[in-house]
Amino acid sequence: MKRKAYFFMMIPAFAMLIVCLYYPFLRGVVMAFQNYKMFDLTNVRFIGLKNFTDVIFDTNISFAMIVANTFIWLFGSLTFQFLLGFILALLLRKPFVGRGVYTGFVFYAWALSGFAIGLTWAWLFNGQFGLINDILMKIGIIKNPIGFLSEPNLALISVIIPNIWYGVPFFGIMLLAALQSVPKELYEAATIDGTGQVKQLFYVTIPYIKPTIVSTLLLRTMWIINFPDIIFAMTNGGPVNRTNILATQMINKVFKEYDYGQGSAIGLIIMIVLAIYSYFYLKWTTKKDDAI
Repeated sequence: MKRKAYFFMMIPAFAMLIVCLYYPFLRGVVMAFQNYKMFDLTNVRFIGLKNFTDVIFDTNISFAMIVANTFIWLFGSLTFQFLLGFILALLLRKPFVGRGVYTGFVFYAWALSGFAIGLTWAWLFNGQFGLINDILMKIGIIKNPIGFLSEPNLALISVIIPNIWYGVPFFGIMLLAALQSVPKELYEAATIDGTGQVKQLFYVTIPYIKPTIVSTLLLRTMWIINFPDIIFAMTNGGPVNRTNILATQMINKVFKEYDYGQGSAIGLIIMIVLAIYSYFYLKWTTKKDDAI
């Protein structure tokens, strides 16, 4: 009886998973191989890999540039988010007056909407009335406003900076919790052995919190690639596609061109790339742990 009761209690959860996760996923996979357009639903048919070839060899936009933008967006954001978040966690680990208030203030950014953050930074970087241009001109660093979001060579860097600012609190929260779990006995033993603070960081702290580092880096990798809300709020993929990444191109295909087939194809490409990356990433980190 108890097993039957458990089974019936789990039915709503399984139903939600099927309706909200498994069915949309499988439907998207099917559409990736179909000619599926909003205003041509009478012509839905299986077309094999045509959506993939049309996306990759699109004459209107360079797929290679979109992929390059994606990797620059990912590694530029992820590297500095992790480094600055780790430094933040190290600073907040030590007690000082007002640490609780300061910690809450810093981590508040993580609770904000990415789109709202994008709009705020779009105003800061605005070429005509942005605060950053105003400050730089007042202190004499520049004479004329800089088009941070309109200059092709500056646009991608200008959207990466807010994404770094947005992601630092996440790493700070996760790594601070991990740092506080390191036993004090390990530091005491290392101090007795004559190990300095720098060596303690690399030989005690980092190895102990490595599982947290591995998991947070993997999670943020997936989120950065899949959630381009900051880019949409600031540049919408422009100028001349210099901030257009795979996720923004996927959304443009679906909601601007109403081509669900090509949009699903890009989504499937993203999923396959992330799956391959996750497999080798976890395999590499696990192998290093086994070697140790």
